[in-house]
Amino acid sequence: MLLFKNCEVYAPEKLGKKDVLTGGKKILAISDQISAPKGVDVKEIDGRGLTMIPGLIDAHVHIAGAGGEGGPASRTPEIQLSRMLEAGVTSVVGCLGTDGMTRSLQAVLMKSKALKQEGVSAWMYTGSYQVPTPTMMGDVGKDIAMIEEVIGAGEIAISDHRSSHSSVRELVHLASHARVGGMLGGKCGIVNIHMGDARSPFKPLYEAVAMSELKFTQFLPTHCNRNSYIFEDAKVYGRKGYIDITASSYPYFPQYEVKPSKAIAEFIKSGVPVEHITMTSDACGSLPHFDEKGNLVSLELGYPKSVFDEIIDTVHQEKIGLEIALKVATSNVADILWLYNKGRLAVEKDADLVLLNSDLEIVHVMAMGQMMVEDSEMIVKGSYE
Repeated sequence: MLLFKNCEVYAPEKLGKKDVLTGGKKILAISDQISAPKGVDVKEIDGRGLTMIPGLIDAHVHIAGAGGEGGPASRTPEIQLSRMLEAGVTSVVGCLGTDGMTRSLQAVLMKSKALKQEGVSAWMYTGSYQVPTPTMMGDVGKDIAMIEEVIGAGEIAISDHRSSHSSVRELVHLASHARVGGMLGGKCGIVNIHMGDARSPFKPLYEAVAMSELKFTQFLPTHCNRNSYIFEDAKVYGRKGYIDITASSYPYFPQYEVKPSKAIAEFIKSGVPVEHITMTSDACGSLPHFDEKGNLVSLELGYPKSVFDEIIDTVHQEKIGLEIALKVATSNVADILWLYNKGRLAVEKDADLVLLNSDLEIVHVMAMGQMMVEDSEMIVKGSYE
């Protein structure tokens, strides 16, 4: 057992100064004062001056690598455990991305299992940019229903020159199978949508909902801050459905992208319910920049730390309270993706937590009840690190 004493707790709601007791993989108690149980080996950690928050959930990570738009040498590497921990990320959702042709979903699945073996939590989406999309069992619904780690489909590309330019009917068919697979498997069955640079990028989603019995909440469109016009469209779409901000894209192309912390503030100001907003890193994905002729100009790599950094900027620069800023990478993600034991500090939830100093820098990280970072030192690393 570990007992954290005198922490300022954000669950993400502000609870005030509390003691927090963890044991096994769970949070056992949160109270004004907790005494160490007698006859049990309990390690105490002094939390005076520290702020405790839930472990972050990064729900769009190319955990097995991605990229390749610039040829074979531009393929990106797998995520390393240390990259997650330095970012306060204790849960990830992996995806394939652009390359559903030479990369496999089986590799994403095995990387999910590897991360769980290393001590964090991991899930994945089945599919890739392409429609018809690759699967492991011949159908997205079967993958979601029958494979433990698979919770939805994605990232499916629309409004992008790298997409398959699928028909709305094909998108409805895919989303319907994902929904039924989710029902059968007790999972969210959501479809993560890669939003490209085309004008009126949300049009296929509006048409899919109009054509079917699907709801806007069946989809989770990402990269909603990639340019000014998708950002303005997202202010309207976000009142009906979910919208995801990509953190790792900034500051690589600040000439046309909207800074994530600013995006959070402006979405809320425009009337988007904060519960509809998530933020992810696109970590280990390549961040390509194409010119007006479609030629690749540059490539950058996404990192998980971008989510944490943008949450802090939301507090410091946008003057939004920490309890609101945290939601986009904790409780909102847990609710939307049905990760019921994640995203909150509460009794019986998984013991995923992060402690910050007065400058909101990471001091301690616990994942599934195991200390991973202690006194700013990484004490657990992944294989080959």
